[in-house]
Parts: sequence; structure tokens; C-alpha cells
Amino acid sequence: MSEQPYHHQGENLPPHDHNDQKIILEQSAKAYWQANLALLAKLLLVWFVVSFGCGILLADWLDQFTFFGFKLGFWFAQQGAIYVFVALIFIYAWRINIIERHFGLDDDDESVSKNEVHQ
Repeated sequence: MSEQPYHHQGENLPPHDHNDQKIILEQSAKAYWQANLALLAKLLLVWFVVSFGCGILLADWLDQFTFFGFKLGFWFAQQGAIYVFVALIFIYAWRINIIERHFGLDDDDESVSKNEVHQ
């Protein structure tokens, strides 16, 4: 059994190899995609509820209410779902920018060189 050298506050540390960086990058990429897919799942759930739920399943019940002079179920099926879909696009763009900044993948970061992007 070989003895491991004592490391005190970063002194006498063994040199890092590329595998350490690769593991960190793989973990970061996995966490990024988990966050991205979680966001997509939430937005797709809203899309489904609005389009299928409000536009089809609950349309008759929603028709008892009016919105701008239209029955609410009809309005959701014809126009409301479209407005929600457009809003979801903007919400995704806003949230994915936050997620990318969190993981250091922000496109606005000027410190990233073109060589790093193409690797």
C-alpha cells in the first residue's frame, strides 16, 4: 500500500490532467441539459393544458364565461392558445438565457474566444 502525499491548502498537489476537466465538463453539460429539459417539460405542460385542456376538453364549460364578447372556450381555441404559445416562446428565451449564464454558456460572454467555441 503506497502512501498518499499530504496536501495542505493546495500545497504539493499533483498536476491536473485533462481527464479532471473532462469530468467537470461532462457533469456541467449533464446538469445544463437536465435544467433545459425540465424547463421544456414545464412549458410543454402549459402548452398542452391551454391547447387541449382549454381549447377542447374544457371548452364547453369555459363557454359560460365571456372574454371580449366571445365565449371563453371558443376564444381559447381560436386565439388564446396562440397568444399563450407566443408568450411561451418569450418565456423560454428569457429562462434559457438565465440557465446558460448559470452554466457559463452565455453567448454574450466576450471572454470566450472563437477557438474555444469551435472546439
